[in-house]
Amino acid sequence: MHHITMEHRHLRGTALLAGAVLLIAGCGGLGKMNKYAETIKYTVDPNPLIVQGDTVAVNIRGNFPGKYFYKKAQVELTPTITYSGGETPLKMAGFQGEKAAGNYTVIPYETGKDFTYSDKVAYTPGMEQSELMVKILGKQGNKEKPFDPVKLADGVITTPYLVMSDDKVLLDKDAFQRITQHQQALTLNYYVASDRMLPGEERDQDVKDLQVFLKANAKNEKVAIRNITIDAYASPEGEVNMNEGLANKRDEAAKRWTMGQMVRNKYTNAKNDSLYMLNPRGEDWAGFKAAMEASSMSDKDLVLRVLQMYPDVNKREQEIKNMAATYNEIREDILPKLRRSEIVVNYERIGHSDEELTAMSKTMPDSMTVEELLYAATLTDDLNEKLRIYKETERIYPNDHRGANNVGYIYMMQNKLADAEAEFSKANGIMDNPISTNNLGVCARLKGDRKKASQMYSKAMSAGPEVKYNQGIIDIQNGNYGSANSNMSGMNTFNAALAKMLGGDAAGAQRILEASADKDTAMGHYLMAIIGARQGNGDMVRNNLGMAVQKDPTLADKARKDLEFRDFKDNLGI
Repeated sequence: MHHITMEHRHLRGTALLAGAVLLIAGCGGLGKMNKYAETIKYTVDPNPLIVQGDTVAVNIRGNFPGKYFYKKAQVELTPTITYSGGETPLKMAGFQGEKAAGNYTVIPYETGKDFTYSDKVAYTPGMEQSELMVKILGKQGNKEKPFDPVKLADGVITTPYLVMSDDKVLLDKDAFQRITQHQQALTLNYYVASDRMLPGEERDQDVKDLQVFLKANAKNEKVAIRNITIDAYASPEGEVNMNEGLANKRDEAAKRWTMGQMVRNKYTNAKNDSLYMLNPRGEDWAGFKAAMEASSMSDKDLVLRVLQMYPDVNKREQEIKNMAATYNEIREDILPKLRRSEIVVNYERIGHSDEELTAMSKTMPDSMTVEELLYAATLTDDLNEKLRIYKETERIYPNDHRGANNVGYIYMMQNKLADAEAEFSKANGIMDNPISTNNLGVCARLKGDRKKASQMYSKAMSAGPEVKYNQGIIDIQNGNYGSANSNMSGMNTFNAALAKMLGGDAAGAQRILEASADKDTAMGHYLMAIIGARQGNGDMVRNNLGMAVQKDPTLADKARKDLEFRDFKDNLGI
């Protein structure tokens, strides 16, 4: 829509020239062609010109009228962008009469002819205040005559260069958990068909470990026992019903034993029944199978085949007992280990408070885990203090890439691009990772290497939506507004609004900008004024330019020169 309305405006202006039907004799000369050159029609799209992807494209639809083009003449049209201090010519387009010698496009004398022209040139800053002229050189035989130049359009709109460098540099996160879950486990074994522990059980290392744990943490406020689960089993021998009852008995016996240990160490909740979760499991055929698979018995495969063949446990037990020699071996080596209770103490270890971590990071950082250090850095807003903690992380944990990456992140916040880039490279050297790769892409773009930055971003997409946003900035710079809109989808920022507007959706751009944190900045108001201009809303232009200039007085001069406001020149309110 934007180009069409401008084109219509152009049709009403002086640059689009249409004259009366001419009666230039077939034997006329260059002088007459110059005199009536104003009858050549030109329609320029876009009008005004606009920079896109660092280039300015010029598209012209033109028409030579009937009875204008002398049959032996040639005309060379050279669209040229002129500005203070210089000019930039585009490619020349040549035309000739029906009887002229040459290879230019032939224009019939009687009917005339339409023509189209397209070219683009690299943008230079001088073009911000410029005009598109067409220079015309007439030729006939060995004669040449420059015709009067004709202004075709104003140019160049530079709105795409409003793009902000708000590239998203990523901090690598900590995995700090103040409350962590832990377990202390042990196994108690019993006599056959009994809930009485085997002699010497309490001398086993796992029992000793539990006793040490309970003694050490009875008064430790940073250790909280949440529950104790007890799974009790019977070995698969004898009556199934009896074994289920036996598992129940062993569960209760294990509970009494554990409760005794808790009472001895003066735990206040030792006799609280809800602390203990009993799970009598009955006959342990799964444990039997696992133990058989791990054994080196000669008839192991035969026993395992019996387990597979007979789902009925009584039949299964009888078949195994029929293998007399093997069963004796099973009774001695396998079954005793299955007559057991498994006790698991589930507890939480409560880590240091924020205040403790902050103090430790200053006085004893070497005693902290990498997660504690990374988390401690988030507890301050002081960039230099963050940097100090991240540097300590880098020193104490040189094999964790997050320290180096986060040092680089702070350097970026401090505008130390070279230092930041070195840290991101170091982080990727420790472990190639998408977060540092994204950050290296940002460094590349800020240094002007969009191609390298895009390559980095394509590798880093798993780091999050910020990477797509960063690619969107490059898309704006490259003039790929559709891709920019896609990559910035869901992000309400100045750049996302700019991309939406440049892609032709001013109303959509307005919605994005109104939802952004940038809307009340000087440039936010300036962009909103442009959005207003593209919607033909004079009040929106005037109000927002007023607020923009209030926040940044230098924008007044920019606005007066900005072709976005060409239709509001007399009513800018600044």
